[in-house]
Amino acid sequence: MESYLLDWANLLLRWAHLITAIAWIGSSFYFVFLDSSLTPPADDELKRQGVSGELWAVHGGGFYHPVKFNVAPPKLPDHLHWFFWESYSTWMTGFGLFTISYIWSAGTYLIDRSVMDWSPATAVVVALSFLAVFWLVYDAVCRWFGQRENGDAIVGALVLVLVCAASWLACHWFAGRAAFLLVGAMMATAMSANVFFWIIPGQKKVIAAIKAGAPVDPVHGRRGKQRSVHNTYFTLPVVFAMMSNHYSFTWSHPRNWLVLILMMAAGAGIRQFFVLRHGWKLGRNRHPLPYAVVGVVVIAALAIWMRPDAGAAAPVATTGSVGYEQVQPVLAQRCYMCHGEQVQMKNVRLDSPAALKQHAPMVYQQAVVTRIMPMNNATGITEAERALIAQWYRSGAPTP
Repeated sequence: MESYLLDWANLLLRWAHLITAIAWIGSSFYFVFLDSSLTPPADDELKRQGVSGELWAVHGGGFYHPVKFNVAPPKLPDHLHWFFWESYSTWMTGFGLFTISYIWSAGTYLIDRSVMDWSPATAVVVALSFLAVFWLVYDAVCRWFGQRENGDAIVGALVLVLVCAASWLACHWFAGRAAFLLVGAMMATAMSANVFFWIIPGQKKVIAAIKAGAPVDPVHGRRGKQRSVHNTYFTLPVVFAMMSNHYSFTWSHPRNWLVLILMMAAGAGIRQFFVLRHGWKLGRNRHPLPYAVVGVVVIAALAIWMRPDAGAAAPVATTGSVGYEQVQPVLAQRCYMCHGEQVQMKNVRLDSPAALKQHAPMVYQQAVVTRIMPMNNATGITEAERALIAQWYRSGAPTP
């Protein structure tokens, strides 16, 4: 029953997380496009009011004319829309999903004994520390260097080093799948913290100054813009890290930390192309195609580098027909503890000939092809045993 309820919680939280993430990323992408596409106002009245940019757009059968005030509008409207619940809801649902998927069963999903043999409690504390420590160091870097001359370049370089170091540590401390997701959660936490600690408080201070009739300090807008720009570059790397758990060839690679870093770098480069493309169309910068090309080349180079070695696919040769009586002891030792009479993870049971026959393609796929089962090889399956399962499946998966 516990497994069944966790499956429902996982489904609903994942569903909500995807919905809120789409809303957050969509609004973020739109405002980056909007800022990059604004043109100086043509109307003298708009200039007099302090408008710094405007955009004409057509969508859904109507025309839109958004304008941006450089520091503050001359008068606050009665209804002002805020963008923050998309961020907070995405983080809360994501953290809930991380809790029930990894923290709740840390011994199974968070720990790979061949990588780091520590207790579930220790692994959980260290994993949660990743979220907090990355934010604290990243925030300190932004505050110390962000306002200096060439501050953006310095911050960018230091954040890159920080992300690379965190990726290396995560992949050397945690199970591969958990490490990728943890790095994504770490960056997503910083994104939401940017909204919570800097963007929204700065906007509140601006509004309070306007209501009090006091001068508005433009530093709040600059800081909010800086963190918003960081968030947009984090987006594609975070999305990759979150979806990577479905693609074991990435996180199970012997140099998985390098795979993670290069894929995130490629995502950031491709995002840079889309950000600058809006300004290029208005003649503000050179064509940003090289950023996209570099990103695509990095991904292509990774695909070539990571291609499976046909000679190493079956390190232990097994020939001839393999029957149920030969493969059953392997399954009993390596699989029944999670897919047997007492426990049926994911509602899969393998301790009967009929059940094994039903799930034979999945057993072959997950134990031989993707090698993600047993989870983090917690039961210590050997290469010879994987080869035996493969030959059993190729023999027609015979059962009594």
